[in-house]
Amino acid sequence: MESWGRAAPGVEQHAERVVEAACDLADVAGPGGWSTAAAEDVLDAIDTLTEALGGADPELAQALAAVAAATDGARRRLGIAVDEQVPEPAAAATVPAARRPPRRRGLGPGFQGIRTGR
Repeated sequence: MESWGRAAPGVEQHAERVVEAACDLADVAGPGGWSTAAAEDVLDAIDTLTEALGGADPELAQALAAVAAATDGARRRLGIAVDEQVPEPAAAATVPAARRPPRRRGLGPGFQGIRTGR
């Protein structure tokens, strides 16, 4: 893959915060620390990030198509409703259908916003 060059303003900083938040969550939750609501939020975040990154390049979107199938499989396993617009596994080699944005349920008590470098 060719070099992508410079990221849009703020993208690298946001991506770094996402990684740090994911590591913090993994450290806090541990194997027995999950609820269905927390798992659904994480799966929504994975889908959102996958869709955003896949929008950068059609071939990358094809490579990431398996992620949508995996998160849908995880939702089924947890008894969470699955968006029916996702292509069947046989169509995984094609670009996945556009998904609706994840439902936002709020960020919980004590959330004080995301600090930006402005």
